[in-house]
Amino acid sequence: MTRAEAHQLMCEWTQSESLRKHMLAVEAAMRFYARKFGEDEEKWAVVGLLHDMDYEKHPSKEEHPYQTVKLLRDRGEPEEIARAILAHADYSGVKPETSLEKSILAVDELCGFLTAVALVRPNKSILDVQVSSVKKKMKDKAFARQVSREDMQRGADILQITLDEHIANCLQAMQGVAKELGLDCGH
Repeated sequence: MTRAEAHQLMCEWTQSESLRKHMLAVEAAMRFYARKFGEDEEKWAVVGLLHDMDYEKHPSKEEHPYQTVKLLRDRGEPEEIARAILAHADYSGVKPETSLEKSILAVDELCGFLTAVALVRPNKSILDVQVSSVKKKMKDKAFARQVSREDMQRGADILQITLDEHIANCLQAMQGVAKELGLDCGH
């Protein structure tokens, strides 16, 4: 599946603009890590774009991400894409083993948190967000309380990098697509 096909599929399944933007943010972070690990950027982008595709229609742990995985398998897409999407959900029973699987798990929560940090800034821009401001917001348990701080730390740990480096990597990735994410206001 090409990136264009994945994007079209994601748009067909997801009406929520904020969820679409989340998947675009995760795609950017996945592209960053694909380059870092010398992997197939297009394949990693597809995983980022599709990882939450079924969440809007099927938010329960019984259905998400299984509906996406079923569709991909029915279409004959590579099993490694299906496995990576399953690996991003702790409860799926698929333990992340490959760099692709570890990366999708690592970037998912953090990208959501970085978006939240950008949206509370006066200019709503991710272009001005710094690692230090992200770390400060992480300490505020009331801020974006639905985002697991433990999952963000675990993401860095699973990639065997510091949390600061992981935040900086995802910030850089998202800053590169700030306009598409609607997080470039004021610039």
